[in-house]
Amino acid sequence: MMNGRIRLRLLAWVGWTALLTACLPLATAPQDVVLPTLMPVAAVPEFPTATPDPTATIPPTHTAVPLPTNTPPPTLTPTITPTPDPYAGYTIDDLRTRSYGDGTLQIVEVIEELPRFTRYLITYPSDGLTVYGFMNVPKNVDAPLPVVLLLHGYVNPSEYTTKAYTTPHADSLANAGFLVIHPNYRNYPPSDTGENPLRIGFAIDVLNLIALVQKQGGEVGPLQLADPTNINLWGHSMGGGVALRVLVVNQDIRAAVLYGSMSADEYLNHQKIFEWTDGRSGQEELAIPQATMARLAPINYLDDITAAISIHHGTADGQVPFSWSADLCDQLRTRSKSVTCYTYEGQPHYFTGAADELLRQRVLNFFTQN
Repeated sequence: MMNGRIRLRLLAWVGWTALLTACLPLATAPQDVVLPTLMPVAAVPEFPTATPDPTATIPPTHTAVPLPTNTPPPTLTPTITPTPDPYAGYTIDDLRTRSYGDGTLQIVEVIEELPRFTRYLITYPSDGLTVYGFMNVPKNVDAPLPVVLLLHGYVNPSEYTTKAYTTPHADSLANAGFLVIHPNYRNYPPSDTGENPLRIGFAIDVLNLIALVQKQGGEVGPLQLADPTNINLWGHSMGGGVALRVLVVNQDIRAAVLYGSMSADEYLNHQKIFEWTDGRSGQEELAIPQATMARLAPINYLDDITAAISIHHGTADGQVPFSWSADLCDQLRTRSKSVTCYTYEGQPHYFTGAADELLRQRVLNFFTQN
């Protein structure tokens, strides 16, 4: 009997052989291949042409945004801010173009009654500051009265009093019939403190006072007796320097007395101040560039003085050099200005005795004539 495993293998071989024999004719016999007939493709209809609608809104056209390039950004140039001029508003030309005389001069109280005049304590505004001073108003005289603004020299503010060392000169003029106003200036008690480069603030205080006399003179009030068209200056030492600045700014001044006066040249003034203070003051002013100082110093504007000038100086003046007044006298004469010059031999910065009496008489004559 045949083994069962062998029988199974034999039956599998017989089956595969039969299968191969049945398939061989199909693989080897040549036959004609018939391709199927393709059906015609229907034409694709065209889309209809649209008729424009005149009422239709055309959508906005978008602007193309340019693509970034590799061009470097522009170089930014820094803005240069000019350095502020520390003397803006203080040059001679600036002082000429600004306005003065806001507010009113007022009497605070009577200081004293004297035989020929009354002395009043006064105040007036100057650039927002309150400036004090005194005013001598003659009694029993016919108005209008000529006005003298009496400008004191340097006094340590801590030692200053309203009736300053120049009071006798103010009283001499008042006794002779002049209405005299003696301002303290800013920074002199009890006046307010304020800016004062090259003492130009003092000059501004005087220019405001002049404008107030012109505005209030002859009107009812404290300046009712004052002649607004007859204003004069008297200045000693620093006050003379203040007067020189006022004279080149304001052509309404009729006459001016300069007594032991500081110079119209600010470099000379501050060289002397530097000496007086052992270098504590004057350095800043001496460092001012010449082009700037040319716009600040009265020495460059002497041609514009219209007032008559009377100059008085002692040869023994140990504070303000006599040569300064001599030089100013020459410069004014060269310019054909109305100027008289007096030399007082051996007299110091502030005259005494007979020289002082002579000075007062000459001043009185000068103001009377002018």
